[in-house]
Amino acid sequence: MHIHILGICGTFMGGLAALAREAGHRVTGCDTGVYPPMSDQLRALGIELIEGYGADQLAYRPDVFVVGNVVSRAHDSHGKPKYPLMEAILDAGLPYTSGPQWLSGHVLHHPTHHPTGPRHVLAVAGTHGKTTTTAMLTWILECAGLEPGFLVGGVPLNFGVSARLGTGNTFVIEADEYDTAFFDKRSKFVHYRPRTAILNNLEFDHADIFDDLAAIERQFHHLVRTVPASGRVVVNAAEASLTRVLGQGCWSERVLFGANASPGFSARGEPAAFDVLKDGAKVARVEWDISGVHNQLNALAAIAAAEHVGVVPQAAAEALAEFQNVKRRMEVRGVLKRDGGAITVYDDFAHHPTAIHTTVDGLRRQLNSQSSRGMDRILAIFEPRSNTMKLGTMTAQLPGSLAQADLAFCHAGGLDWDARAALAPMGVRAQVADSIEELVTQVVAAARAGDHLLCMSNGGFGGIHDKLLKALARP
Repeated sequence: MHIHILGICGTFMGGLAALAREAGHRVTGCDTGVYPPMSDQLRALGIELIEGYGADQLAYRPDVFVVGNVVSRAHDSHGKPKYPLMEAILDAGLPYTSGPQWLSGHVLHHPTHHPTGPRHVLAVAGTHGKTTTTAMLTWILECAGLEPGFLVGGVPLNFGVSARLGTGNTFVIEADEYDTAFFDKRSKFVHYRPRTAILNNLEFDHADIFDDLAAIERQFHHLVRTVPASGRVVVNAAEASLTRVLGQGCWSERVLFGANASPGFSARGEPAAFDVLKDGAKVARVEWDISGVHNQLNALAAIAAAEHVGVVPQAAAEALAEFQNVKRRMEVRGVLKRDGGAITVYDDFAHHPTAIHTTVDGLRRQLNSQSSRGMDRILAIFEPRSNTMKLGTMTAQLPGSLAQADLAFCHAGGLDWDARAALAPMGVRAQVADSIEELVTQVVAAARAGDHLLCMSNGGFGGIHDKLLKALARP
């Protein structure tokens, strides 16, 4: 089969492309705003990428067009369609489907891959931590010898790719609540039909498609409805929103995790070294190089989910000791020596205020635990790039999310709201720039030995990491 993917460089669609290629299909695709790591991964797989959505791509004559949710029926200010290829597909009456639907039919529940029975799908849902938890769970199953298939919304460093078919009977997937496609407004995850589902957390996000939190809760409950009675739903006990979701009905085994998980899985100790408790009794111990209370919770969720497919908690904990995290999750992009000290530049995917707070707070805790470097500064450098942030829905939360940063630098190019006004409560601790070049100049002027430059965006951020490293290296 030849599939042509519209929006191929998104994390989900890029992973789907990798799976299709591995399964023996011919894969081509198109997108705009191509940036690593997904573009590098696709080219390494020999997948042809076309820039833009020109109607001339009909000449590829694929068996089916797989449409990403970035594609719409929108028109520009001159009345021309933004996605002329999609208009041409519709006009010609050619076959098309969504990414989640194609994945469900050809990978997750395709009988020829595993003739002995359907795959056991483990889905990881939540507003935050999906990618990291999916990577953790996949690595646990890999270390247990289950040879899982997976699709992660990033590149786990333990594997070096975001997706693979796997030879075992399990498949781990990051379960996104964002809409499926312009012609299917259900959340992506309703297509996956998991036997094990992690509900990591839930708060308001995706303001471009959801009116309020209740609308997202409804979609999460649609996911819960798809889990069979023999399945397991792993739920964060501290989330009132998830309690409401389960209050609408749950027909599967329910396993809680977190500080209030009694019975369930909880932790005792610091995030870098902690005991895993099940129903109050110690069953394992995790010692690793990953920081942050949020990652401690992610680990508990992964351990509880892995148990459902036969991996005992102690084996899961031993696997986590070798977990290397995911690209763009507190990834060190470079360290520069300066004036007897060093300046460290990080890359992180955080873009929602809660994720920004969690990321900055995690780095602050890590630095504070290193007594000799307790005075190191955090310079938070971010761009409000997600659809929710562009709408200005959560501007009031930004100052609080940056409370643990010593200085904050915001790229405000293309925003319809006033970033300077939003960050005014931070006073001189916050600066705003309208271009990447101006932002780099501001940061370089402020940086000094011992600083940690934390760049946060869900996009390529204009290559700011390399630009900062080059600018800081100049005499």
